[in-house]
Amino acid sequence: MAARQEKKPSEERKHKSTQNDTRRSQAQWGRAWEVDWFSLASILFLLMFAPLIVYYFIMSCDQYQCSLIDPLTDLLTGNKHLSDIWNKTPILTYRAAGIYTLWVTFQVALYVFVPDFCHKFLPGYVGGVQEGAVTPAGVVNKYEINGLQAWIITHVLWFANAFYFHWFSPTIIFDNWIPLLWCANILGYVVSTFAMIKGYFFPTNAKDCKFTGNFFYDYMMGIEFNPRIGKWFDFKLFFNGRPGIVAWTLINFSYAAKQQELYGQVTNSMILVNVLQGIYVLDFFWNEAWYLKTIDICHDHFGWYLGWGDCVWLPYLYTLQGLYLVYHPVQLCTANALGILILGLIGYYIFRITNHQKDLFRRTNGNCKIWGKKPEYIECSYTSVDGTKYHSKLMTSGFWGWARHFNYTGDLMGSLAYCLACGFEHILPYFYIVYMTILLTHRCIRDEHRCSSKYGRDWERYTAAVPYRLLPGLF
Repeated sequence: MAARQEKKPSEERKHKSTQNDTRRSQAQWGRAWEVDWFSLASILFLLMFAPLIVYYFIMSCDQYQCSLIDPLTDLLTGNKHLSDIWNKTPILTYRAAGIYTLWVTFQVALYVFVPDFCHKFLPGYVGGVQEGAVTPAGVVNKYEINGLQAWIITHVLWFANAFYFHWFSPTIIFDNWIPLLWCANILGYVVSTFAMIKGYFFPTNAKDCKFTGNFFYDYMMGIEFNPRIGKWFDFKLFFNGRPGIVAWTLINFSYAAKQQELYGQVTNSMILVNVLQGIYVLDFFWNEAWYLKTIDICHDHFGWYLGWGDCVWLPYLYTLQGLYLVYHPVQLCTANALGILILGLIGYYIFRITNHQKDLFRRTNGNCKIWGKKPEYIECSYTSVDGTKYHSKLMTSGFWGWARHFNYTGDLMGSLAYCLACGFEHILPYFYIVYMTILLTHRCIRDEHRCSSKYGRDWERYTAAVPYRLLPGLF
C-alpha cells in the first residue's frame, strides 16, 4: 500500500477542527473500539490459560518425554497429583535470573546505544533511522533500525564463546530452560502492567490511546499505540524484534549442542530446523524496515498480547521442534529431508516475494513492474484523527492478485516444514502449524476488519477484485 498526504491550507484546517470529533469514529482504525462478548471471553481465556499452556508443553518435555497425553492420564487415573508434577518442576534460580537480566540488558544496550552501521556496507540493506507508517492520530514515528546488527553482534559473541573463550556451555539455554521461563513471565507481566499504567497516566501520544472501559480487554490488547521512553526506546519494536527473536536462533543452537552432548551427533532433522528457522529470523532482521509497515506495528496497540507474548509465547512455543528433537532425535532419510527442505524453501520464497512485491509497490507509489508489467491497483482514501486526508493504493497484481494475504500462505508452508522434520511419533511439534493456522487466519480477519473501518467502500471494491484470503479458489 502506497500512501501520500493531501495537504490543506491552514485556514481550512482551523475550520475543520470543529468537525474532528465527528470524524474521530471514522478514523479509529487499528485495535477494536468496542468489546463484544466473544472477544471478551477469548481474552479472559487467554489471560487465564495461555501461561498454563506454555508451562504444560515445557513440563511435558521435561517430565514426560514430550507426551501431551501422559500427564493428563496420570492426573485422571490418580497416579499423580498436580503437586507431584509441580514439585518436580525446576524453580527460579539466581543463575537463571542473572542470565536473563544480562540478556535483556545487553539487547537494550544494542538497541538504544549502538547506531546501525550495517546499512553502510551491506548493499540492499535498509537500516539506520527510518520512518514508520502514519498512526490513526496522524503521527509518523521514527525508528533506529539496527536489529540485524544486534543479531550479528550477539551471534558472533556466542560462537566466539563456544569455540574459543568457553565462558559458558553452549547448552546453557537448554540447561536452564524452565528457570528462564519464570524470568520471562516476570518480565512479560511487568512490561504489560507498566504499559497499561503508562497509557493512563503518561502516554507518549494521548491521541493514539484507546480506552474501551473494559479493564481486561485494555490490559490484553493495550491502550497506547506506540509507548516510548525517550526518543528511541519503542516498546513495540523492541519486544517484537529483540529479546525473543534474537534468542530464537540461539535457543535452537543450544538444542543442537545438547543433542551433540547427549548422542554424540546432531541429526539432519535438527539441522533442518536450525536452517529453516534461521532463514526466517534473518529475513525478519534484513527486512526490519519493511516490518514497520506490518500489522504488528501499524495497527496493534502494546499490551499483554504483545508484551507477554513476545517474552514468553514466542521463544518457548516457536522453538518446540528443536526442544522435541533433543528428547526424540530423528534422522530422516535423504529423500524426506530433501522434500522438507524444498517445502520450506518454497514457502519462504512465496513469503518473501509476496512481501517484496508489496514493498516495491509501496516505495514506488505503483510506478514499477510486477511480473513484467505495470501493477494494477485500487485507489482509496482514509482520514486521520486530526482531519488530514490520505490517499492509498491497494495492489491487485502479482501474488496480491491471487489472495489478499498470500504471504501468510508461504509462512504456513514454512511452518509445516518445521513440524514435518520431527516425524510423526508425537503431536507436540505439530502445535506450531496448528497455532500458526489459527493465528494467521485470525490475523486476516482482524486486518480486514481494520481495513474495512479505515477505507470503507474502497475496501469493498478491493475485496471484490481479490475475493480470496489465503488459498485462491478455496478461502
